[in-house]
Amino acid sequence: MSDPLVRAFFIGRAVAETLSEQVEAAVTNTLSEIGKFDAEQRENMRQFANDVVERANREEEVAMRDRASSGETATSTDSSVTNVAVSVVGDLQATIDGIRAEIAHLRTELQLYRNSQA
Repeated sequence: MSDPLVRAFFIGRAVAETLSEQVEAAVTNTLSEIGKFDAEQRENMRQFANDVVERANREEEVAMRDRASSGETATSTDSSVTNVAVSVVGDLQATIDGIRAEIAHLRTELQLYRNSQA
């Protein structure tokens, strides 16, 4: 049997490595959940904005129809601002998805590196 001091060192080292791995996994999972929550909230916000725009367009159409039937001229609206806002949200979602994929890849590479060092 080896020296108790050496054994205590290796036990302490094993405890530290195990705790480090568990903390890493917990932090990674937490960040992943936060990312998912953020993506869901952004999707909900995008859907809300689309619903608002659709409702506004319907109400505007009804109002314009009423104006046209009463003899007034109707004006058209420009929806380019809405289109730009929707495309920015889509680009942001693509960026978030890309970052998630990169995190998953790096996590795998880190685990492979740690396994090769053990």
